[in-house]
Amino acid sequence: MSRVNDSPDPGSTPCASDEPVGWLARIVLINRHEWPAVLASFVYFFFLLFSYYILRPVRDEMGIRGGVENLQWLFTATFVAMLLAVPLFAALATHFRRAVLLPVVYGFFIVCIGGFWLWMESDLAMTWAARVFFVWLSVFNLFVVSVFWSFMADIFDDRQAARLFAAIAAGGSAGAILGPGLTGLLAQIMAPLHLLPIAGVSLALTLPCIWAVQHWRPSSTNGKPATRNSPDRPLGGTLLEGVQAIRRSRYLGGICAFIWLYTTLATFLYFAQADIVSRTFTDSGDRTSVFAALDFATNTVTVGLQLFVTARLVRSFGLDRTLALIPVVVAVGFVCLALTPVLITLLVFQLLRRAGNYAIAKPGREMLFTVIPRMEKYKAKNVIDTVVYRGGDALAGWVYSGLAMQGLGLTGISWVAVPIALGWATIGFRLGQAQSARATRLHTTTERMEKPHDPT
Repeated sequence: MSRVNDSPDPGSTPCASDEPVGWLARIVLINRHEWPAVLASFVYFFFLLFSYYILRPVRDEMGIRGGVENLQWLFTATFVAMLLAVPLFAALATHFRRAVLLPVVYGFFIVCIGGFWLWMESDLAMTWAARVFFVWLSVFNLFVVSVFWSFMADIFDDRQAARLFAAIAAGGSAGAILGPGLTGLLAQIMAPLHLLPIAGVSLALTLPCIWAVQHWRPSSTNGKPATRNSPDRPLGGTLLEGVQAIRRSRYLGGICAFIWLYTTLATFLYFAQADIVSRTFTDSGDRTSVFAALDFATNTVTVGLQLFVTARLVRSFGLDRTLALIPVVVAVGFVCLALTPVLITLLVFQLLRRAGNYAIAKPGREMLFTVIPRMEKYKAKNVIDTVVYRGGDALAGWVYSGLAMQGLGLTGISWVAVPIALGWATIGFRLGQAQSARATRLHTTTERMEKPHDPT
């Protein structure tokens, strides 16, 4: 299996397509032949997160409408839904080619959006509609994004990922800016349910982008044609193959721990946000607009970090320090929240945490999957991104409620979160080191296989 290297081998003649793209290289570290795939991936992620971020403020409002005191039940229901959905995805990945698998997954969610719009339009059992929509969108978000990054890890190798994943993620952030911006405007003049058709159309626009990335052919730096990083064929195997791979691999187990601690802290902060916002604002439209404004500000900062900071940060400091950075920021944020548990502190903390996660921690985390076998990129990664993620959500929701029942309050829970964040930083640092070691072994093996044999 050939890979596209960032620079030609010693003694080889570089292709023109491997040269940086002029002045744009100051912003995006990209070679000429990579532009078609990167641009299609950028647009793909744009429409994907544009769709989600139209729906996200609606979900947050639905969570409050269903009762803040019931949030832990909604998180638990989401986890159960994930347990049902993951085997279905594994079955599809086992039997269908990548070119079929991705459109099927996205097509299913497009149909669901239409179904929710009809349900809410009927005004029947709206409390249950709010709860089911909250659970569904929580599943939707993780599945469509997990499938996207599995696809990216399948198309680009680890060296390309270090340069390109942040720029590709910026496409999602651009969509995440326009999505809540549009939602914030429209939430004041129309019912939230009428935003659903717009989100469905945006999700449908990802399908031609998938086709374009699927048919991209990377060029070679060694004067010979290269095939795609991975053949488009069904994965085969069994439904539980991803779970078995996680159980056998300390590396994948470490990623599980990293995700678990991340989602635990994110859930703590989400519950704090729901509590403070519900006490501060009584109007549904005002709450939806506040959530949309926070999303808009977060993703505006995120784009700047993704385009100008992330790739250079990884190059300068390594993936290990990069993965440890945001957990340290989160630890400091919880200290500030413990000292001043008010709305402005929470909003600034959420802005920094989410922007740092989307721009730095998330692309860095996806780089961890570029050095594992193709089966693990889809099946094991999907288990980690869905079951492990939502399992952490569900458990953290009950832990937060239990701590609150013990009378700790927001200040006490924030102090509990600080050592968890420091543990998260330690795991991230060690995972970055492990990824670098795996990448070195991978490239050494590849170079030996491609080196011409000397009969003498």
